[in-house]
Amino acid sequence: MSENSKFRFGSATGVGSMPGEDAREAAKMVVGSFEDFPHLPELPARGPGADMIGRTAGMLVELFARVEPSGWRLGDRPGRDTRRARSWLGEDLDAIEEFTQGYEGPLKVQAVGPWTLAAALELRNGEVALSDLGACRDLAGSLAEGLRVHLEEVQRRIPGAQLVLQLDEPSLIAVLRGHVRSASGYRTHRAVDRQLIEATLRDVIGVHSGGPVVVHSCAPDVPFALLRRTGVAAVSFDFSLLTERDDDVIGEAVEGGTRLFAGVDPGVDGPLSDPAGSVMGVRTLWRRLGLHPGLLAEAVTITPSCGLAGASPDHARKALAHCVRAARSLADNPE
Repeated sequence: MSENSKFRFGSATGVGSMPGEDAREAAKMVVGSFEDFPHLPELPARGPGADMIGRTAGMLVELFARVEPSGWRLGDRPGRDTRRARSWLGEDLDAIEEFTQGYEGPLKVQAVGPWTLAAALELRNGEVALSDLGACRDLAGSLAEGLRVHLEEVQRRIPGAQLVLQLDEPSLIAVLRGHVRSASGYRTHRAVDRQLIEATLRDVIGVHSGGPVVVHSCAPDVPFALLRRTGVAAVSFDFSLLTERDDDVIGEAVEGGTRLFAGVDPGVDGPLSDPAGSVMGVRTLWRRLGLHPGLLAEAVTITPSCGLAGASPDHARKALAHCVRAARSLADNPE
């Protein structure tokens, strides 16, 4: 059994983003819903600096970014956008610290991964960092150092937490396939070599040597095999986007000790199925793969399919509770 498989993940958790602008209310909802695996909420509705790219840009060390009409652009010095991103992150940490007093167990924090960040942050010439592999290398190094500092800060505030780092990589497939568009929109940046992608991810993942790392992508065709080679403890994905051609790599991942964070609840307002019904597809997958039903609770964490920033607060609350009940159903009735 791998070291990652020995870590006690919770049965259900959130992806990251939540609706609204009140950090205390979001932290209270998350901690109250996920008693055995809360996460640090993100509130992009507050504006630039609270969005996933700006929030992670605020964590960078010796690299700074500002908002331009076209998006986030790297600059020479910290400005108001960097200060705002860091201030909001501080508010979020204050809130989660308040509601996790005395907590002991897994706690997930999220940041954008190096390749999605490289596909989003612009250089001075307006092209994204992905256009310059040297810039990608510098960005990944800055991100790794920033994550190390961030994880140390969270651990200091919540000493009983077993930190889980989630890297959000929704653009990873586009980077792999050469689908990231240039600034003009008339061409795409060439695909990045898979070995370089793996090596960079491995370096960033290595910053969290004391705990597990999850890579999340709610895009189709998540590269499970590539991610396993980087040493991730778990892969987080939208379960509805799986096809039978993913069966072999998922079976190999589970047998190799990689945990699955299965996104089963939609991230927008709408009716929720009964909890048992929402994980029926997970049970069906298990039977198709010939995996032991008793392994389900050990191998799967239930989540929403993606972040909940686009949901109403009422639906978000119901979705979190629904994930917990669905996970309990999976554990109680694996077959």
